[in-house]
Parts: sequence; C-alpha cells; structure tokens
Amino acid sequence: MTTEVESIAAITTDFPEQFGIPRQSGLAEGATGRIRFEKKYCHPDAVRGLDSFDRLWLLWHFDGIEDREWAATVRPPHMGGNERIGVFATRSPFRPNPIGLSCVKLEKIEYTENGPELIVSGVDLKNGTKIYDIKPYLPYADSYPEAKAGFTEQTAKQTLTVNCPEECLEICTEKEREVILTLLSLDPRPAYQNDPKRIYGMKYKTYDIHFRVEETTLYVTDIQKPPK
Repeated sequence: MTTEVESIAAITTDFPEQFGIPRQSGLAEGATGRIRFEKKYCHPDAVRGLDSFDRLWLLWHFDGIEDREWAATVRPPHMGGNERIGVFATRSPFRPNPIGLSCVKLEKIEYTENGPELIVSGVDLKNGTKIYDIKPYLPYADSYPEAKAGFTEQTAKQTLTVNCPEECLEICTEKEREVILTLLSLDPRPAYQNDPKRIYGMKYKTYDIHFRVEETTLYVTDIQKPPK
C-alpha cells in the first residue's frame, strides 16, 4: 500500500519571500510564527501533552523549487559558494525530495474556535510554508554538542557588524528592531556575491530593508514601510 504524504498544517511568519530568511532555525530567536492545522488535523486531542515540551521538530515543504532538478553536488554558503559539496552533506533545498527540517521553540498553544494553534519562535520558514509533521524535541536523544560539524565548524558563528542609522529604525518597534538587526548580522546575501557597492533589498513583515556590505560590516541605507 502506498501512503501519500500530505501537509498537516501551514505556518504564518514575517518572511514574505525567501531572501533574508535565516539559513538555519534558532539563529534569530525573535523570528516568530503561528502554526494553524488543516481541518482534518485540528483536533485539540492531537496536541495533548505538547505544552510539556520546550522545542519542536518541524518537517516541512521547500516551496518554489519543484521545477528544479536535483544535483549530486551543491555550493554551500558556508564555503563562499565556490566549492561543491555532496548534496547529502548539506542542508541545501535542492534535494531529491523538497523536505526541510527545523527545530523551533514552542512559546505557547492557543485554543481557538478553529482548533489549536502553535506559537513558535526561532523560525526559518517562509510565510505560508506547508508543514508535513511535528515532533517533540528530546534533549537526551536529539542533542550531541560534541558531534563534528564538518565544513561549518569554522563559519557557523561568523556574523557581520551592522551599521544602521538610528533614523532608519524610528518606524520600527523595539522588538522589530532587534529581529531586523539580528537578521542582517547573519548576512542574507548569496555567498557568491561580494560587491561592496551593490545595494541589496530584503523584506521583513511589510518593511523594505536596503543595505550594502563592505568586508565584515553591513551598512543599512534605508528601511521603508509602505503607507497604509
């Protein structure tokens, strides 16, 4: 018997497009999301006991890459985008099956007229991403702090210094400022681009953020919010 995989939920986040999303979950703890279950799976009993866990594993669908063929090797951002590595030694979205894996923090469960909804943080998912499964994170079984991290060991914690004029942040709330500065420090650029004069643009919520990068410093040029 063949079982077809279907989405059980979808997540609402503040990332309307792929560019600017953290490359891994947990890097921007202030980035939050709301998981709403499909009608078939929105029964309160399905999340009974889930609030006794701090963190969750999400299995989800990489959107927008269905038409791209998988390749045996990819160019990981951690290696500057210049060296090819086997796809199964990376977390690249361009895989035989477009399945993503994220570990997020469960902030709370809200029970609504449409069923339970999960509020999570540390997300790295685009708004509207379909969720295939949710599992509790088990520290005794899922955490191996001493495990080797391969080619990411030298670059995983490298961040940029963010230079942002105070007037650019005046339209943002304090929490939004914190998240925006964190996202920018993670260097949203494609790894193969290193033009100090190039102006990049990314979206967070309804904000349009523009910046350039010179060596290890990111300079914000402006932050705009469309009028209501």
